[in-house]
Parts: sequence; C-alpha cells; structure tokens
Amino acid sequence: MKTIKVMLLAVLALFSLSTAALADNELLKPFVLASKGPGSMSPKVEAAKAALTANGFTVVGSYSPYPAATILIVTSDELKKNAAESDMGGFGAAQRIAITKVKSEIQVSYTNPVYMSHVYRMKGDLKEVAAKLEKSLGKVEEFGSKGITAKKARNYHYMFGMEYFDEPSVLAEFASHEDAIAAVEAGLAAGTEGVSKVFRVDIPGKKEALFGVAMAGKPGATKITKEAVPGHDDQVETLMTGAPEADQYIMSVIDFSDIKSTAHLPYEILVSDKKVYALYARFRIAISFPNLKMMGGNSFMNIMEAPEAIRNALQRTVTPPKK
Repeated sequence: MKTIKVMLLAVLALFSLSTAALADNELLKPFVLASKGPGSMSPKVEAAKAALTANGFTVVGSYSPYPAATILIVTSDELKKNAAESDMGGFGAAQRIAITKVKSEIQVSYTNPVYMSHVYRMKGDLKEVAAKLEKSLGKVEEFGSKGITAKKARNYHYMFGMEYFDEPSVLAEFASHEDAIAAVEAGLAAGTEGVSKVFRVDIPGKKEALFGVAMAGKPGATKITKEAVPGHDDQVETLMTGAPEADQYIMSVIDFSDIKSTAHLPYEILVSDKKVYALYARFRIAISFPNLKMMGGNSFMNIMEAPEAIRNALQRTVTPPKK
C-alpha cells in the first residue's frame, strides 16, 4: 500500500511539472477574434458596450479611425489594480475592443490581456480579465502572430537595435504631475498637430494617467488616395502624402490580413509623475504586428517614416512651441 501511495505521489508530481511546463511554453498572440458574421456596425457596437458593462468593464472611450471601424476602450478595477502594482503599469490599464466591417461581415476582436500583461511586464497576468472579455464577447481564436511564450514576450523587441518596453520616448518633463496632466489635456484639446484625446484612465494610488490618442495627421496635411496598380486592374494601391503618423495610413499599409488587427489603435501617452512618455513606434507597432516583414510589400519599410513622425507629433502636442 505504501508503495502504491509513493507511486501515485510521483505521478501527481510529474503531472504538475508537465502542466507547468506546458503553461510556460504556451504561445501567446496579440489579439482575440470574438466573432465574425453578418450584421451592421451600430447594433454590434451597442451590443458590445452592453455586454462589457454587464461584466464589470467601464467603457472610457470610443474611436472610429475610418468608417469601417469602431474601437471601444475599456478599463476595470482589476486592470487598474494591476497597473498600480506594476512599473509603468499604466500602459496596461486599458483593453481595446474593435468592431470592423470587412466586406459583408462584421468582425469583433479585442486585445489579448494575457499577451499585453507580458509585453508590458506587468505584475499579474490578467487571466481573469481575459476570462471576462471572453464571457462578454466570445472567443473563436487568438490571432495576429505565430505566437511567442510569456518569457519572450516580457523581453520582446522586434529585432537587434530596436527598442524594448523599458526604452520609451520621454516627450516632456514638467514641474509637477499636475502640470504634466494639464499640458497633455491642453495639447490634445487644441489638436494643432492632428492629435486628439480618445480616453483617459487615472491609476489609483499613483501619480500616473494613461491617455489614448487619435492621430489624424496635421489638419490639411493628410491626403489619402487609392489608385490602380499599373498592369494589374484588380489591384489597388493606397497612397498618402503629408502625414506618415496618421492612423488611417499606417493601418492601410500593415493591417492587410483577412482578420483585421484594428484593436492595435489608439496610440497612448502615459503621464507618470512629472514626465510624459510614449512607447516608441518600433516597439508599439511591433507588439501588435510582430510577424510583419521588415522589407517588401506591406512591411515596416513602407512606414519607415512613421516612428519619428509619431514621436514628433506627440512631443509637439504636449510641449507646443512658444510663440
């Protein structure tokens, strides 16, 4: 009998180790497809809002970067608590839900909280938040990349020489947290750089606030046109002049898969104590599109001007030039 007990304990221990190993090797992807099928935008958006609210989320903002897409931004007590306990945790204080019309169907998708918790190096893995989003909206599959482990996600960068999570751009520094918040609010309200406010989440017990921002390009500077590709009547090329930081242009180039990664948007600004930060675009875009090629069609090379254009637009927004 004693021998049987020892064997059972050994089997249980081996099973526990195997389960832990499987969890460590689980491949995480940036987004979750909740549903896709026929429908209309407005009813789908309202249904998503109602379901999210019923499951403990607060909708803090809504953004339509182009007619075929609406993005809802939500937070919750769990998200804010985890943000408060994590260094620069404000970046993970919100999740994004996208309702996108693709041809004749409506796709509902959202950011994967577990993936985001690791790329933002947060204290908790947000599995409870993931479960609540699945309960609210459903889950068909994760998508957006081939998948990476939690360990690799916590130390992610696109390639050698490109930024990590702990290498954000410092946009400005002010005399106090209150001054920093006021400057960001004023700059976003003015919108002179084509950057406007989508949402704000204040982190409890911490001098930290996350702002979501729409980037339309400087007023009058952006021109987006579609032209037929010479020799290929069935192909259309998107052309843009004047604003390489514009959300619509960037997404028209890199979000080309059948299942859309619309929940990549909106971009964020983080006020932490007296400083104003933004994740550099070579990191922020790459965590949503980690398998995007460096060169060729629909690649990072096609938006090579975007990272600095984004940083400059955000910096000018929070620290407008003195007259």
